[in-house]
Amino acid sequence: MTTRGGARWRTFVQTETGSAALLLAAVVAALLWANIDLHSYEAVWQAHFTIGFDTRHLSLTVHEWINAGLMSLFFFVVGLEARREFDMGELRDRRWVVLSAVAGLGSMVVPAMIYVVINAGHDSVHGWGTAMSTDTAFALGILAVLRHRLPASLRAFMLSISVVDDLVALVVIAVFYSDEIHVPALLIALGALLAIVVVLRLADAGRGLLCALLAVGVWVALHEAGIDPVVTGLAVGALVIAYPAPRGDLERASRLFRLFREQPTPELQRSAARGLASAISPNERLEQRFLPWVSFGIVPLFALANAGIELSGARLADAFTSPITLGILCGCVLGKIVGVLGSMAGARLLSGGRLRPNVGWGSVTAAGSIAGAAFTVSLLIAALAFEGEELNQARIGILATLLGSFAVSWGVSAVIGLLPAARRARALLGTSEPLTDLGVSVDERHDHVRGPADAAVTLVEYGDFECPYCGRAEGVVRDLLGSETDVRYVWRHLPLTDVHPQAQAAAEAAEAAARQGRFWDMHDLLLDRQDELGERDLLRHARELGLDMEVFREDLKRRRGARRIAEDVDSADLSGVSGTPTFFVNGRRHHGAYDIGALKRAVEQARRRALAGG
Repeated sequence: MTTRGGARWRTFVQTETGSAALLLAAVVAALLWANIDLHSYEAVWQAHFTIGFDTRHLSLTVHEWINAGLMSLFFFVVGLEARREFDMGELRDRRWVVLSAVAGLGSMVVPAMIYVVINAGHDSVHGWGTAMSTDTAFALGILAVLRHRLPASLRAFMLSISVVDDLVALVVIAVFYSDEIHVPALLIALGALLAIVVVLRLADAGRGLLCALLAVGVWVALHEAGIDPVVTGLAVGALVIAYPAPRGDLERASRLFRLFREQPTPELQRSAARGLASAISPNERLEQRFLPWVSFGIVPLFALANAGIELSGARLADAFTSPITLGILCGCVLGKIVGVLGSMAGARLLSGGRLRPNVGWGSVTAAGSIAGAAFTVSLLIAALAFEGEELNQARIGILATLLGSFAVSWGVSAVIGLLPAARRARALLGTSEPLTDLGVSVDERHDHVRGPADAAVTLVEYGDFECPYCGRAEGVVRDLLGSETDVRYVWRHLPLTDVHPQAQAAAEAAEAAARQGRFWDMHDLLLDRQDELGERDLLRHARELGLDMEVFREDLKRRRGARRIAEDVDSADLSGVSGTPTFFVNGRRHHGAYDIGALKRAVEQARRRALAGG
């Protein structure tokens, strides 16, 4: 379970970094193409492509199909991740939803005001929407480059702001940069969205295909209504729920896999594959399917189709004296920082401190500087607001924000890095109480605890003595405890009896040893000898440890440890744990790899947060 989760996390980080690099390469390619042969560049993207028959058809340029059609999938993925954060991530704290909305709006209003001030008295003032939006792909790419300087929790902060940003930007497109709205077509689009909500509540059979057809219907209806249909993706993605894999679904998937292993027929293979897929939420399945296509295909293609500008010294000189270029550059690079910081500070002041960021003010400043990277939505709005030379000036300003945002973000993170350790921790992590994932707090009188009671960091593991991944993780935990003096470790039982038939008996043997004050000795022995968990093996282990064998046998016979194990399993259910090993660091669930480097980084961040809060 964790190996898959760790691989997924590493893949996702690599996807963010790789996608940003490929996006940048597409921008460079577009600029080279446009400056080598502008005629061929424009000819390719202005070619028409038609779908339909006779009078019932839709004819758009290739450029329009990419911007309004394929980019709907980009916003679909953004909507999926936003919903997952709302259901399972930082946005579970609804105060953070409010604060994210405030910060997102502030980060858009201030840049737009700066643009309006610079363009006051010019016809170009109507292009204020181009200075509002943060590009999610480039922002996450910059964050990935600076991830060793900034806390991991900043990613959720950036994502929540970006989601609000994208949503408001799409509303701006629909209201201020769309043609005359045709109400009947708009009502059809809203009806199709409601139908998607109903279909998502139905059984799995045929649900995906029907939702896809309805989403296409929403897209076409919005286009006919005169509203940019790219908003479809975000709306549909936000409707797809996310949830941790329920243990019942995992046990069902295990049974199906065992049936296939006993009789490997095509029918059972298909049944097992469906069972495995259904164990995770539709949200995660869809993101897993679409994220690579969006990151490595659609977004770079969008950049290739929109970033091509014929550059020359004279054109650049004109652009950087143009109010359009300066308005976009100053609005994004400076306005985003002022907007994010100002809105956060205002919300905290007006709420009497109840609303405050879950990261430090240094991280908030870094987030504002990273948010200055404008590209995708800004180019969409620029194409709607400007034509000819004004459009080129807007594109130059948008491209310049990428360099400006990265430079300012690098500088902000470097300045924070120069602070003393305690002040740096406070600047990055803040003093707010983090959202806790552990359903039942650690109790020294009840839990099995190893390490000092006053340790700054508590590492909780839900484990299974027969789980091979727990066996591998045990060596990492020992290395961690051997190198850290302020970490305490807690073991909680989660025997996965559907896949590990001897796990329950092994857990009961550990509890029987605990009744004689030798829990950790038995714990270490069982994880070292995971292939020796039969009844005779357990008795042999007890003799080796010098336990009172008569008492040990009686405890096993009467299953005196079963109730204690059931309490741990109940606490796992309350914490949303369905597999092993699962770690919690100071109450926060640890996602991703559990190698020594990953756990040390998680422990170090928890320690810094504890230091900052102290």
